[in-house]
Amino acid sequence: MIWSAFILGFLGSMHCAGMCGPIALALRNYGSPSPASFYLNKILYNAGRVITYAVLGLVAGSIGAVISIAGLQQALSIVLGILLLLASFAFIPSLRKISSRWMNPVNEWVKSRLAFFLHQTNSTSFTIVGMLNGLLPCGLVYTALAAAAVSGSYLSGAAFMSLFGLGTFPMMLAISLSGKIVPVTWRSRITRIYPYLTMLVAVLLILRGMNLGIPYISPELSSGSCAMCNK
Repeated sequence: MIWSAFILGFLGSMHCAGMCGPIALALRNYGSPSPASFYLNKILYNAGRVITYAVLGLVAGSIGAVISIAGLQQALSIVLGILLLLASFAFIPSLRKISSRWMNPVNEWVKSRLAFFLHQTNSTSFTIVGMLNGLLPCGLVYTALAAAAVSGSYLSGAAFMSLFGLGTFPMMLAISLSGKIVPVTWRSRITRIYPYLTMLVAVLLILRGMNLGIPYISPELSSGSCAMCNK
């Protein structure tokens, strides 16, 4: 199951290119006094994103593990499914204005820090920009975190999100190096798809938590098992 994280990140990297591409492109204008440092800085930026994802996965996996030990893994799966379902509404154009009210504080905080570090010329700033980039609200990241939370432990949660980040690495690195971004028309089409994929994952999590005994969809969970381990 954990390797599905890389696939999720790789297939979802087109979405990342559309949403985070402008930040990757902005990196081209600062620092990089030599060809070697130019490539290094782009790698550091993407490594920063992976670091943030890994930390978030560690936290999500830890919380999920504690809840599972308490025998509440079914409830965890259902609650995460409901939260993920609600989060997916934030990325449907007609509902975006309503949901953005509670996301704006996070966005503004991250963007203010990004604006500062984007104008720095040292290699450390590129890593920090990547780490901050990883904190920007993103439905795809929420989907991955939900899976990390029911992965079974803090280590598997961190590993899941690390592989997810590595899956996005090739596309984001290519954009930061080439200076090109996914066409707006492609970005618009892809953005419309992801909320519904997120909803699908949310529904599957809810069904798994309901313990209906349906193979692969809602397997019967024994004590101490996790919602995603029976996949």
